[in-house]
Amino acid sequence: MPRGTVAGQPYARAEALTVRLGGRTVLRGVELTARAGEVLALVGPNGAGKSTLLAALAADLPAAGGAVHIDGRPAVDWSAPELALRRSVLPQSAALSFPFTVAEVVRMGRAPWAGTPAADADEGAVAAAMAATEVAGFAGRPFSALSGGERARVALARVLAQRAPLLLLDEPTAALDLRHQELVLGIFRERAAAGDAVVAVLHDLGLAAAYADRAAVLHDGVIAAQGPPAEVFTAELLSRVYRQPVEVFGHPRTGIPLVMPHRDP
Repeated sequence: MPRGTVAGQPYARAEALTVRLGGRTVLRGVELTARAGEVLALVGPNGAGKSTLLAALAADLPAAGGAVHIDGRPAVDWSAPELALRRSVLPQSAALSFPFTVAEVVRMGRAPWAGTPAADADEGAVAAAMAATEVAGFAGRPFSALSGGERARVALARVLAQRAPLLLLDEPTAALDLRHQELVLGIFRERAAAGDAVVAVLHDLGLAAAYADRAAVLHDGVIAAQGPPAEVFTAELLSRVYRQPVEVFGHPRTGIPLVMPHRDP
């Protein structure tokens, strides 16, 4: 069973991590820590290595160099069932070949706990996850009949129902409207406040600045900067990484960084 978490405690770590795909080096010497009680945003342009890093942290991709540790042990030392108790993964897209209902898809998140004392919490975990993501109203509908945004929320509900202490989420807001983007990021903050480590790939720098405790800016397979968004989201760094001039200024009420493309009048 996973150990209890303590706020600020490292739960997953990449140490000098190098990953190669198809003969190409995608990540080079990456150092990153996901801590209990924090939301960590992975940001950067397309092709920077964000999804690869997330998959490596999940132990779904092998390291060509360095190592990944989860819950105090090298990730390669955990079996697949043991990993499923410790980390849950939301991929970029969710597709199912069989006509499962929404409730059945969410209940799949409880599979790792079958045969353990935690299985007694299955129904409560499923109901809570569906309520949090606002999908309970169409629990009986086929997953295949849902819109893209609805599927994204159901897939997230599955991850939440799993109740693993490490959440790894790849572009969880990409298909969502404004309301549900805010809803989902609020859920991540709640999970972090409850002691989970949350790592999310985000393209929206405004959401990352507003909700993440720390951000790692990836560029060409390395981490160009990491730290609180207010410190690392600078116009100079982001303009260079994204190859697009940007302006960064504080929100007039909250002071949270706002990132805007520089546009001539």
